[in-house]
Amino acid sequence: MLLANKGFVIDARSAASSRGMPGIRILGTSVPSETNEKSEIEAGVAAAMEGIVAGLTKPLTAEEKQPKQRLEKLPRIAFTGSYEEVNRVFYKSGWTDGLPISPPTEKAVAEMMTGTDLPADHVVAKIIPRLGKATVEKIAINAVMAGALPTHMPVLMAAVQSLMDARSRFDTFGVSTGSWAPFFVINGPIRKDIHINCSSGALSPGDIANAAIGRAIGLIAKNIGGARKGVEDMGVFGNPGKYSLVLGEYEEESPWEPLHVERGFRKEDSTLTMFLPNTYIQTIPRDTNAKGLVETYASLNPGMSCLLVVPSHARVLSDEGWTKQKVRDYVLANSAPPFPPVQGGEGTPVQPTAQSRDELMIVVAGGPGAWIGLLRSAGGWENSFVTKKIELPRNWDKLVAKYKNIVPVYMGY
Repeated sequence: MLLANKGFVIDARSAASSRGMPGIRILGTSVPSETNEKSEIEAGVAAAMEGIVAGLTKPLTAEEKQPKQRLEKLPRIAFTGSYEEVNRVFYKSGWTDGLPISPPTEKAVAEMMTGTDLPADHVVAKIIPRLGKATVEKIAINAVMAGALPTHMPVLMAAVQSLMDARSRFDTFGVSTGSWAPFFVINGPIRKDIHINCSSGALSPGDIANAAIGRAIGLIAKNIGGARKGVEDMGVFGNPGKYSLVLGEYEEESPWEPLHVERGFRKEDSTLTMFLPNTYIQTIPRDTNAKGLVETYASLNPGMSCLLVVPSHARVLSDEGWTKQKVRDYVLANSAPPFPPVQGGEGTPVQPTAQSRDELMIVVAGGPGAWIGLLRSAGGWENSFVTKKIELPRNWDKLVAKYKNIVPVYMGY
């Protein structure tokens, strides 16, 4: 028998079913989620006792004795109809993110798969919480729905691998009440090949690579992994970053070595680095000299974070002898943790380890201006930043040439 807050009963049923226990008895309780109020806990437990006794003593039904998982063989063609009809059916089936999708036709999916040399049935990863098999074709289907291009497929493959890397802790953050969203930093030559925005408004709508890559990952997590809002993904408020959080490091305008070189890759490699923040902060520095910048960074209490430094600030810091590592060391040494320390068994705070303190990623990005950006997560969960090399297909140059002109061209007023 399983006890769960009444708001999590559907989530509990999904979790039990996905682990081969569809017939388990689940009792919804009135104990508030994540409370430490003793009176609320005691009242909720007292109210649940009658149901607990009944659940433990009532004879099993025939269905409970031999529970059967529901296995449905889905047709290859989900629906045939107009653009509007397809979108309505997909939305009502819970397969979209609330915005219109591009119908994943056989032709569109086949074209999307030209972005990889791997076969359609190759399993890139099994995605939690329901361990859905992320085959190349399924990734391509969701990429088409998101409006992505075949040149985005290598990035999406690396993104799926990074999510399922144990160090990301997507197993926790992907379905948590804290509403964590995957954030991706792209480095290397692929930024120019697929027009990743590294400058003004990189995190805003308007660039197909930045927007569609993040959106595709959201659909993949939902449709393949089974992280559905209010069912398995129990974010209290949700997070608009789940639509897309993708940018490139502005390597050409940075005085420092790029992120992927810091993390052990060659400059000519293309990579994707990710972690799961749930907070995005923008602020301005106290002063635009080096001292004012690093003091402002420290005041943000970053914890496990990505600090976005505009190129002009990076040059000021570099000119005054500040490397990325020196900035990182100063900020971590002069900031308070953003979350209260976890209490030990005797009520004493658990001190962060040296490894957990080394959790600040610094990325040069953004356009002209004095703003500072910070995407903050939580450390201490055996989580860390994850970097994957982006593997390109043999036909990469031809593919890039085919899609290179798909860029916005704004008319003057």
